Amino acid sequence: MEQIIIRRERLCADEYIDFLKRTDLGSQYPKERFRERIEKLVQHAAISLVARNSENIIVGVLFAITDFAYWMFITDLGVDRAYVKQGIGKRLFEMAVEDAGGKENIIVYTNAYSKAIPFYEKFGMWKTNEVMEYN
Repeated sequence: MEQIIIRRERLCADEYIDFLKRTDLGSQYPKERFRERIEKLVQHAAISLVARNSENIIVGVLFAITDFAYWMFITDLGVDRAYVKQGIGKRLFEMAVEDAGGKENIIVYTNAYSKAIPFYEKFGMWKTNEVMEYN
């Protein structure tokens, strides 16, 4: 199996947009001011983890916001379609939880794409109606 390296890394918008084309993540974003909004996302995520293959191609990404004490909200977690089922998403998730403050301290939230729900359920996450939404 190919070696995948995960690093704390900031991406530029072009890199992330190119990666989105190889995942199911891109379909979740509203198209209005897409590039402008992606630029803000990649610049401001509190946690930015990037998985790269041996050719330095991005094969996985996780972005999250957190207070580093109580909670973390995963805004993006995706793996290149050619690399799914290799444990990359799991490694990204676990590394993000540790970076945010550790499993014993952090509550994890996300707005999961329907096909991703089984992935998150493997970590013990469940669907809830307690999240409030505006706009």
